[in-house]
This record gives sequence, C-alpha cells and structure tokens, in this order.
Amino acid sequence: MKLGLGLYAGMITDENLRFARQMGVTHIVAHLPGEETLPSTREGYWSYEDLRRLREFVESHGLKLEAIENFPPHHWDQILLAGPGRDEQMENLKKTIRNMGRAGIPIMGYYFSLAGVWGRVMGPFARGGALSPGYIEEQAPEQRPIPNGEVWGHRIRDDAPPGDIGTVSHEEMWERLTYFLENLVPVAEEAGVRLAAHPDDPPIPVLRGTARLITHPDHYQRLLDIVPSYYNGVEFCQGTIAEMPGADVYEAIRRYASAGKICYVHFRNVRGKAPNYREVFIDEGDVDMIRALRIYKECGYDGVLIPDHTPQTSCAAPWHAGMAYALGYMRAALTMIEREDP
Repeated sequence: MKLGLGLYAGMITDENLRFARQMGVTHIVAHLPGEETLPSTREGYWSYEDLRRLREFVESHGLKLEAIENFPPHHWDQILLAGPGRDEQMENLKKTIRNMGRAGIPIMGYYFSLAGVWGRVMGPFARGGALSPGYIEEQAPEQRPIPNGEVWGHRIRDDAPPGDIGTVSHEEMWERLTYFLENLVPVAEEAGVRLAAHPDDPPIPVLRGTARLITHPDHYQRLLDIVPSYYNGVEFCQGTIAEMPGADVYEAIRRYASAGKICYVHFRNVRGKAPNYREVFIDEGDVDMIRALRIYKECGYDGVLIPDHTPQTSCAAPWHAGMAYALGYMRAALTMIEREDP
C-alpha cells in the first residue's frame, strides 16, 4: 500500500509538494482543481495540455499524481439535474476523461450528489479541543430547498429562473447516475481511467429535499452493477463508511477490497454515527485503524491511502501539523503491516 496526500484547489504548490515528500508521501490526489491549477476549467472540460502540465509539476517533486477528485460543479450540473444541457456536458466529460488518460492520470474520483457535503459544523471535537468537522442533528442548518442555479452548495448559474429544484427521489437520482455511468464508463475503459465513486457525506438518506445514493455500504453494489467494469469503481471514504448507521466498516473493506473495486482510500477516523458524529484524530476514533489496514492487506489492496482531512491543531500551521500527525501515524502503521507475515 502507498501513502498519499490530498491537496485542495490552490494548494498544489511547490511548498506543499515539498511538505508531502518530507512526510514520506509518494502519491498525490488533486481535489477539485480550478482555473488557478487547470485554466481550461472555464471551457467546461480539462485540456490535455493542462492535465499533462499538472502531472509533470507533481512529478517534478518526485511524486505521482494518482487521481483527480471531483468535477467542477459547472462541468456537470445539468447531468446531476437531468437538465436540457446534460448531453452537451456529457460530451465534455468524455473529453476530460480521454485527456486524463492521454496525460497519464489513472483515476477520476467523483461524488454524485445535488446537496454535496452539507450541514457539517466545525467544533473542538478532537482530542485536546482540536477543531474538526462533525454533523450534529440539532445544530444542522434548516433544510431549505436547493435554489435553481445551485448544486453542491455552489451558485453557478446567475441567469437561472427564480424558485428551487424541488424534491428529487431516490429512483430519479439512480436514473441520473445510470445515464452518467452508461455514457462515461465505456470512454473510461478506452482511456484507461478508473471512475471512483465517493459515498454520501453526511450519509443521510435525504438532504434539502434531494435523495442521497450511497448512505450504506450495500448501496455501492447497486452502483457497481449498473455497468460492471474494472473502470467502474469506488473511492472508499473509510470515515464516511464508518459514519453510516448499521454499517460494519471492516466488512465493507473486506467486501470491496476483495472484489478489486477500491480505487483509493480516504483513511480517517470518526466517533458516532449519522446523524450525530464527529471527525477525530486518526488514533482516537471508533475504528481500529490497524485492524482496518490488516484487512486491506489480506484482501490484496495495494493502492493509495490519503488522510482526506484531519483535525486542526493549535499552532501556527494547523493544517500542516494535523496532516503531519496523520501521515506519520499512517507511515508507521503501513511499515509495520507490510513487515508482518502474509
């Protein structure tokens, strides 16, 4: 298994890539890169030239660009909404996937949701009062309908008519996902790029009147069965899986790792279950992280694990310190696991 680090838009810099190398990281996941990283974002797809330059920049620091995570909302809002422009957007997504394959970037992570990551609050939830996200039902914002022109909490169409998108059922969302996968997986197969689905965070069945698709590990199987293919896979957010009511995170690891469906892992820890959970330091949550690593190994998973996000420590560099703690733990744990007998 390989140690990775996720970097958000604007964070893919010389300084942060040097930090990654210093922490023993070998692989990078670029999360939602925008125009500052990929100027062609404004065109509705990512160009080969931009993607190649991004990969080469990461490689110039002795690292590998393992994945890009999440399409910009304005690249696929019509697909998520089943709007009149979805066929045009699908053609642009196909361009992106083809260009990723040509540029040598092997994984595209995505999160098929209208509300996105919504309703979480920041608080002193981790050890010693370190700040981290959580979902606390009584503190969640009022679940107002999603306005027209918005997806994922982003206002992307100022010319949208007044009103809201209304309610969207589970079957409607599954139909939209089916359109997405049936159109894009064949292109991903040709390009050699795996599509990796993130589960719903928070894993709550309905938010803001819109259904959520992956709120239990079993739901992943329905997604995988739509288009059975090596290139239709899972972005296994272990923290989100652990938050799911009724979910056994160890069984879920075993199930999807054994099937070869995990493209990469968000390796973080939590306390509690939806609708009340808190993200905590990697070594203090409900999940036995060493046990989890042993299951990944037993099931033949040899891909990348990233911390995703971590509590922010009380210091001058809270993000770097939090990441350094998680990465140090992961590096030591991976070294120990790899030295154990098969």
